[in-house]
Amino acid sequence: MIVSWVVSGLRGLPVLLALWALVLIGAPATIGGPIETNVFAVQGVSVDVTSTDAASAKNQALMEVQVKAFFELVGRLGSPDLATDLQKKMTPEEIAPFLRSLSIEQESASPGRYMGTFTVRFLPQKMQPFLAGYGFRVPVEQADPILVVPVFRAPDGLKLWEDNPWRQAWIDLKGEQGIVPIIIPLGDLEDTETLTAEDAVNGDALKLEALRRRYGAPSLLVVQAQPAEQGGVHVFVEGDTRLGRVTINKVYAAEPGSSVTAEDTAVRAFQTVVMKAYQEAARIAEATRGANTRQSIAVTVPFGSPREWNAIRSRILTTPNVSAVDLATLSADGAVIKLVYTHTLEELRDHLQRTGLGLFQTGTGYLIQPL
Repeated sequence: MIVSWVVSGLRGLPVLLALWALVLIGAPATIGGPIETNVFAVQGVSVDVTSTDAASAKNQALMEVQVKAFFELVGRLGSPDLATDLQKKMTPEEIAPFLRSLSIEQESASPGRYMGTFTVRFLPQKMQPFLAGYGFRVPVEQADPILVVPVFRAPDGLKLWEDNPWRQAWIDLKGEQGIVPIIIPLGDLEDTETLTAEDAVNGDALKLEALRRRYGAPSLLVVQAQPAEQGGVHVFVEGDTRLGRVTINKVYAAEPGSSVTAEDTAVRAFQTVVMKAYQEAARIAEATRGANTRQSIAVTVPFGSPREWNAIRSRILTTPNVSAVDLATLSADGAVIKLVYTHTLEELRDHLQRTGLGLFQTGTGYLIQPL
């Protein structure tokens, strides 16, 4: 849904001036190649606005495009349901502070009309906590991009740069701004002179490497598809990426009565596979960092006698992953300690439980006491 916002008087002037500045500033692509990858960017956002004159139409378009892009981003990083709900609640004035920059991809104007396509970028430091408030954790850093070269084995021959449903499905995915960026070559003159469909399926290493270098992607996959005898599309993928080896030999079919094609289904399935691989790699990396990182929390330890305190302290010190117990304060009925540990707090709680101690979170901090 495009939300129209017509500037009236001076009310929208500060936002309008800021928008013009942001258009002029722009932002560079985050990889070396000609396609931008950025979790918080939305490419190909189009607007078509009619107003009293071309200048007014363009001013209105600059406001509409950020609103349209904002809800598209929320739908992608959060959920479509959240985007739909927020469209009923948020005003353009509330969305404006999230904007980082706009870049014009293409535009045309006529008397009273403006049409344009933009790349819209939003501020990570604002989008992250905003989405976190709705339960969506969004990492700032993307995985290494994967350059996908889609080859369609049509009845009349191999197709790479020509229009075909397989290539179009990858373009429609708009995977460049995903957590795992999926880049589709532009298919411009430089691409077509670098690689042919036959080169791709034959695995011409020199030409594939030249294409990979152009787009600055660490990994390149040739993904082949052909019409399946029983309907749908038969997909063949085999190659290595930074996330591991990808091997697919499967027939994908469209859901009955759905507007989603078999090609779209296959492309989305591929995206899900690489996304799960990235999430698993991130989970392992985070666990490894946690295992090697010393952390500390302040803990209150109530006790009834010095003997009980010594017994509790001894059990804490012998708990796996506990590095140190530093005494902060000590009184006749309790102590406050700095508990130093590695791994995660959940693991610490489990280990303490096995020694007969409970770690509880209270309104003022943490508490350890015998179970």
